[in-house]
Amino acid sequence: MTVVEPDTTTAALADLYRQLHSDPELSFSEHQTAARIVASLAGTGCEITQNVGGTGVVAVLRNGDGPVVMLRADMDALPVAEDTGLPYASTKVVVDKDGKSLPVAHACGHDMHVAALVGAVGELSRRRANWAGTVLAVFQPGEELASGAQAMIDDGLFDRFPRPSIVLGQHVGPLPAGVIGHGQGPVMAATDSVQVTLFGRGGHGSQPENTIDPVLMAAATVMRLQGIVSREVASTEQAVVTVGRLQAGTKENIIPAVAELGINTRSYSAETRALLKAAIERIVTAEAAASNSPQPPRFDWNVSAPVLVSDPAATATTLAAFEREFGAARLMPLPPLSASEDVGVFGDFLGVPTVFWFWGGVAHEVVEEALSRGQLPPTNHSPEFAPVIEPTLTTGVQALTTAALTWLTSST
Repeated sequence: MTVVEPDTTTAALADLYRQLHSDPELSFSEHQTAARIVASLAGTGCEITQNVGGTGVVAVLRNGDGPVVMLRADMDALPVAEDTGLPYASTKVVVDKDGKSLPVAHACGHDMHVAALVGAVGELSRRRANWAGTVLAVFQPGEELASGAQAMIDDGLFDRFPRPSIVLGQHVGPLPAGVIGHGQGPVMAATDSVQVTLFGRGGHGSQPENTIDPVLMAAATVMRLQGIVSREVASTEQAVVTVGRLQAGTKENIIPAVAELGINTRSYSAETRALLKAAIERIVTAEAAASNSPQPPRFDWNVSAPVLVSDPAATATTLAAFEREFGAARLMPLPPLSASEDVGVFGDFLGVPTVFWFWGGVAHEVVEEALSRGQLPPTNHSPEFAPVIEPTLTTGVQALTTAALTWLTSST
């Protein structure tokens, strides 16, 4: 196979990033994003497959006998209205399946993840004389729903493509641009979300005695749920229970028949994770019974991702390579984060190590100015979050390339 040198210069990657940022796509709708990835990988010598796990893209770069190393980037955006003021800011609005208009923005940096992985694949293609093995570049859909990794596995990711001996991934965040943040062991929390439906009996707001009010039922449930972490979780454990959605009714003088809650949890151990789920179901069921609900509540546990564990030994090896590449001053240890990621599903399924790190995307002066006011710069999922292109992009490419070369067979 003739390999054409790829056009993955900094300028080309920056242009790709701006295109992705201005045209974000929600989970499992990343069709144009996938097409741009395929076009950007032209000339790298990769075998490219689309529509894996829905809209995922898999690129296989073979370079003789040796280990198989997986590099992963997520690529979906969020239903957030961007407020960055950037000339390439997203103004996109889509209509969901229910006919509701939703703003869309890359408020979590997945566009930067994609551009960095494209750049790393190009760099590894150019440097084939320095390594041997196979690079499995996975552009994953649906991370924001914590289901894209499993969707790709269910679609035969590790049956149709080479099985890696290690999974490498990274996430941009509100650290100073150019800085690598790292941890070992549990680095991000497990997450579980449940959609709860509470049933009452509707009626006129002036005659509550003739109804069973699901709004009161929901309000009592929300308050009682706050006691799980403070009174049931051991003080040595970390956990979060958040009720992010409470919806009921259409008019102030009508008592509705149904109320809905959207509940999310974060945890770091299997025991605490199980405790949270059981406590939520127990409390919701008990409050419904206390309100004389005509039927039991309905539970739909629809989002789930395990604790993300960055394998200690493999992480130490990778960090040693980062220190040689970037210098110790650019490495920053981080505590475990309560946010979640489904990249760990890949390594857990295969029984191989995962190494995951963070890298900064905020200009140093912005960080310093925010800290001087006792605040933090805009974080992931904020309407104001958007990484500065450089040195963020170059650092992301370097980090993925360095990590991959650490685990591929050296031919020098």
